[in-house]
Order: sequence, then C-alpha cells, then structure tokens
Amino acid sequence: MNKYNCLDIQKFSFEDYILIPIRQEDIQDIRKWRNAQIDVLRQKKPISEKEQEEYYENIIKKNFLKNKPEQIIFSFLLKNECIGYGGFVHIDWKQKSAELSFLNETSRSKNLELYFKDFSKFLRIISKIAFDHIKFKKLITETYNIRPKTIEILKNFGFKKEKTLKNHVKIDGKLIDSLIFNLENK
Repeated sequence: MNKYNCLDIQKFSFEDYILIPIRQEDIQDIRKWRNAQIDVLRQKKPISEKEQEEYYENIIKKNFLKNKPEQIIFSFLLKNECIGYGGFVHIDWKQKSAELSFLNETSRSKNLELYFKDFSKFLRIISKIAFDHIKFKKLITETYNIRPKTIEILKNFGFKKEKTLKNHVKIDGKLIDSLIFNLENK
C-alpha cells in the first residue's frame, strides 16, 4: 500500500467505506470516470491513458514522500472495491487549508440515492482526516449551481456557502454559476 509521509495512519474507515492513499491500480478507472463526467469538473479535455500514467508517476507518487505535499489523494473503497476518489488539493500549509475534491464512479454518481450515501460517507471520513489528523483549519470546495444534490449534501454536512462566481463556466453552451463552500474546524 502507498503511504503518505504526512499521515500517521494510512487507512481510514467508516462502516464499509474506506479511504486509503490512491492506488495505482485505480488510476485508469478514475480517468474513465473523469472523462465521462468532464462537464462537472474543471478538466477541459479528455485524459489519455498515457497522460494519466504520467500524472501518477510525476505528481502523485512524489507527494507520498513529502511532509507537506501539494495534494493528498485517496482511493474511496466500498467493501474493498474502488467506487470513487478524492482528497485535498491546492493545500496551503501556512493557512492550514485545502480544497476538497471528490468524484464518484460514474454510474453511482447518476444514482442520486447512492451518490448521496457515498458522498456523505466520504465527507465523514475525509473531514476526520482533515481536522483530526492533518489539523487543517478550513476546507473549501467548488461545485456548480446545476448540481442541487451536491449542494444539499454539502449544506447538510455543515459547509457554508462562501461566494458565488456568476456565469463562471460554460456547460452545454450555457453559462453556469460556480459556488464556493467552506467548512471550518470547530
């Protein structure tokens, strides 16, 4: 299993859900999910297998060894099967803050009941990592106003809307608002 130097524990779980440092065996599935859900990501074009391998080798693997990595990414497992991934990106170690990312396997993201359950469990585990293990003070995340279920989950978990970026992205030819949410350590 991969290990992050910045974490004293490498496996975090709640019920049947587990977060572990991102596994190389999951990266091509993750690439497929990203490409299938490109409209809700900041990704501009599909990612090739080669690009994904290079990203893993040149970015992800180097972060395992750092005491203060730029990103900390996890494979999200249910009964040991990868059903998503996410973690912390754009980490600001001075401010003790990070942007939270999450992506569910494509079919699970389309099933709103599964998505609600998966994302809620992910937030429960990842917030413990953020606040109890890494000692972050604040998490931020961005979503679009066309994702009401994501907004509902974030609000239910305690995220507060920080700001709205009006007409920030174009999806299917329409200008869409981007919403920034934050969660502070209590």
